[in-house]
Amino acid sequence: MILALAGCASNPFGDAAPPATPASAAEMAGRWILAAPNAPTCGMNFGSAPGAQQGSVVPEGGCPGNFFTSRHWRLDQGMLAIEDEDNQPLAKLTFAGGRFDGHATDGMAVTLTRQILGPT
Repeated sequence: MILALAGCASNPFGDAAPPATPASAAEMAGRWILAAPNAPTCGMNFGSAPGAQQGSVVPEGGCPGNFFTSRHWRLDQGMLAIEDEDNQPLAKLTFAGGRFDGHATDGMAVTLTRQILGPT
């Protein structure tokens, strides 16, 4: 019985599990869609080496703000940072509800969702 109660103490009632975040580059690799209010969406292709916590970004045309200069991404303490060719931050986003939400360095709200391809 003591062991059963000890198990309850490690996860008290009311505590929710932290939101799942892509834990590795393997989960980040692929095509994502960047959206911002009053702006067209654009595709962003995330690349990486297996097991890495960072990688490359290749934006497609029409990205809002300065996102056309995106070149790098990295996961850092549960946040996604998107950076330009000089490693200057363009945005920091957090993962919740199956997508990333955050703000560009100029304050613009942005959302990044994975593109799901349907059957062809």
